[in-house]
Amino acid sequence: MNAPTDRKTPPTTGTGQSSCHHGEILQGAFLDDRGAACRALVTMPLAGPRSRAVFVPDPDTTADSVVISPNDRSKARRAAILTCELCGSTTARTPCGGQLFLSSEVPDGLGMGSSSADVLAAIRAVVDAYGVHLPAETVSTIAVSAERASDPLMFDDRALLFAQREGRVLEDLGDRLPPAVVVGCLTEGATGVDTLELGTHHIRDRDVRVGERLRALLRRAVARSDVALLGRVSTESARYNQRILDKSQLDSLAEIAERVGAVGLQIAHSGNVAGLLFDPNQPGTGDRIRACLFELDRNDIPSTRVFSTRPRSRNGDGDHGRAHRGRSRTPRSDPARQGTRMPSI
Repeated sequence: MNAPTDRKTPPTTGTGQSSCHHGEILQGAFLDDRGAACRALVTMPLAGPRSRAVFVPDPDTTADSVVISPNDRSKARRAAILTCELCGSTTARTPCGGQLFLSSEVPDGLGMGSSSADVLAAIRAVVDAYGVHLPAETVSTIAVSAERASDPLMFDDRALLFAQREGRVLEDLGDRLPPAVVVGCLTEGATGVDTLELGTHHIRDRDVRVGERLRALLRRAVARSDVALLGRVSTESARYNQRILDKSQLDSLAEIAERVGAVGLQIAHSGNVAGLLFDPNQPGTGDRIRACLFELDRNDIPSTRVFSTRPRSRNGDGDHGRAHRGRSRTPRSDPARQGTRMPSI
């Protein structure tokens, strides 16, 4: 008689990666489908710096035994453990822990979603090791469980209003944001902002009214691919959130935007990253971008990168394209990739 064949096979080495974002277009308080007020945001996609993870399973350990390097990435470690437990309980693979190696190009503390990128890369590496597919909604639940608040990086670059503390989508605003060109920069202020602490402010009725009005405008901007309206929404959101995290150079950025013909500005509501938005379909956009870079330098505001809200690739675990760091290799006619050397962040 043949022996039973119900023994599970161990997982194999898996890899995963995640892009980051460039702050937010909109952040505030909104109503969910039950009419309850909750905090949510719409991020600015950035096809640039990445977090990468490699998970090497150890069949002799339990699923909660994950050793991470570097060892200070506790959120990514928690995400890996939760994913190991889930994958091990639902597949033909033996649930086990192992070693998780993380490397990241995403700067910490600037509001670019560095911890969310680490968490997502870790989840994807474990999922790859177990050979399964997890829906983005399941991944977002794991991410929030691991870090208490997560950016919606697992949904790629769709325009989503995302409740970051609950890991759920309040509204799918449309396929993608209007095709703005963004001149990135860094504002003054303390780095390493505690994003969880920022979310403890009481939600006022006025906050919900403002949030819902801007939500409706952003919905219209996406539907009409209206870059000017996108800039109006992001600028008003940035100004309204000054009471939560004051940015001393916001007025300077607004003045520069007006002088150079930008359609608006956007910020990381919990960090130092900011950007000035331009409509690539307007005549003279390249000249406006060069003038913007000059004005930023003149005001001692470091410029970082020029990029588009519509990167060339959309594969969530593949190559989103590269952020435009350093000298451009594309034709001068593309205002999103003018040949201006800028410092990396």
